[in-house]
Amino acid sequence: DAMIARRREFLVDYQGEPLAARYSLLVEKTRTAVSGLRGGEGLTGAVARSYFRLLSYKDEYEVARLHTQRAFLDSIRRDFGEHAKMRFHLAPPFLNAGRDARGRPRKKEFGAWILPLFRLLARMRGLRGTAFDPFGMSAERRMERALITEFEQRLDTLLCALRPGNLDQAIEIVARYLDIRGYGPVKEAAITVVRADVESRLQALLNTAEEAA
Repeated sequence: DAMIARRREFLVDYQGEPLAARYSLLVEKTRTAVSGLRGGEGLTGAVARSYFRLLSYKDEYEVARLHTQRAFLDSIRRDFGEHAKMRFHLAPPFLNAGRDARGRPRKKEFGAWILPLFRLLARMRGLRGTAFDPFGMSAERRMERALITEFEQRLDTLLCALRPGNLDQAIEIVARYLDIRGYGPVKEAAITVVRADVESRLQALLNTAEEAA
């Protein structure tokens, strides 16, 4: 419960109360569904971790928020002195600088002058995922939002088919989403692999549940 509460608090800072409420609702739905199953808390925990990871993807707003937090700026001054010069290496989608040798977006260097822009972006994070989100139509952002919806749908299917004999399988399926990491092409490749594996595992679980019915 402490772990879930921490993640909920993070989501309030990340986006706002509606997103945190969405998170809590799905976690509690899972908790209710497994209340009669021994070891069911394992699935609740897996959902809490995987769903949080999907909801809190690091986009332009989050990069801006993290880089303007007082704790971060204080740590820079403490470790490097009051007059330290800050440099940020970023790959904004609106400044297409090409790809590096690994196929990832090439980063550009920005000075401390970008901090006011970061503060503005951080205040605009309520636009995330809305029709007014200036970054929302990029392929990566659409993919991340679609993945959240897919997770919610797959979990609904999973909970309907849940039995004492397939609880461990269900936990493994949900936890598989934690293997999605990275950014750009790296993340896209990971999503492709995880999606295929989840579909395969989920279908196997459904077939087994149908045979046992």
